[in-house]
Amino acid sequence: MNEAAWEIVRKAWVALGDQRELREVVDASPNVSTNRVYRLLLGDGTCAFAKVASYGSFIHFRQDHQRIARWIELLAGGRFEGFLAPVLCRDGQAFTYQDGREWVAFYAEADRREPLPRRLEEGRISELALELAALHQESARCAESLDPTWKTMGSDLAALYDAAADPHWRDGRGFTRAQAALVQRHCDTFFHNAERLGYHRFPRIPLLLDWNIGNFSVEMRETGLHLYSRWDYDWFRIEPRVLDFYSMSRVVRESGDQTHFSYTPDVFLEPRFQRFLAAYHGVSPLAAEEVRFLREAYRFFILNYVLHVGEHFFQWSVAPRLQHEALEIYLPAADAMSLAPLLDVIS
Repeated sequence: MNEAAWEIVRKAWVALGDQRELREVVDASPNVSTNRVYRLLLGDGTCAFAKVASYGSFIHFRQDHQRIARWIELLAGGRFEGFLAPVLCRDGQAFTYQDGREWVAFYAEADRREPLPRRLEEGRISELALELAALHQESARCAESLDPTWKTMGSDLAALYDAAADPHWRDGRGFTRAQAALVQRHCDTFFHNAERLGYHRFPRIPLLLDWNIGNFSVEMRETGLHLYSRWDYDWFRIEPRVLDFYSMSRVVRESGDQTHFSYTPDVFLEPRFQRFLAAYHGVSPLAAEEVRFLREAYRFFILNYVLHVGEHFFQWSVAPRLQHEALEIYLPAADAMSLAPLLDVIS
């Protein structure tokens, strides 16, 4: 690792006040986002992790970690106690450190079991759905004692709408004026449809939207597949529960995990996701408006995580392709998609 990275991690560790000696710092970044992750080897033989971020807002970074730490605390005593990798705290508060345009948070090492296979067995799909439903139910209980965040779907897309009018934003992505206007139109479509479907009345729960199979582990028991541990909090939100479903539809899709990937919405309509949705609905019923909101949850994902901040979450060689596919393929497909098969599932 370079000297600058070592220095900010060292200074943050000193500010944390942890008495364990920081013996070694090893770069453990997955090289997917612009966040950098370092594994810390400590004097007592244990390990911790540091995340160094440099985009967005430190206020959001700090608030997210405060809410995550509180969520972990509220999960204690329930089915998902110990599921989330702990955020290290100082004086009982989630610790975050700012040094100019870089900020740091620390995490204890997560106890891990098995990763999901690249293609999930058919019989495991319903088990995964029941686990997500259970996590959502526990998180809904936690949400009663969890403050909201300043960062919302609305605030993110309002920022994107304004950015799309900036020539520097357009030029940096190689977009034409017409393409930027298309982005703004889809922001407007989101706002209109979300209000019409009752977004403001949907219950909000803490979520971790990126269910990449490298972000969590599972345990196979006699009773089936169980979620065991989760780490990587880049896409933390407090929002309606169905925001988790697009990521899950990709986890259970017929083709499995792909090295060359795209973000088309057709996975929502695969029989495997319909099976997932039916199992989830069987124990945690969904309203028709929530299912209809899946189109807007998907639209938000494309607008925010691919178009607005995609250069921070995807490798430089991949982000431009995804952003142009978003305009040419993903957003038109969102408008064209029929959710009737999913409404049939819950009816």
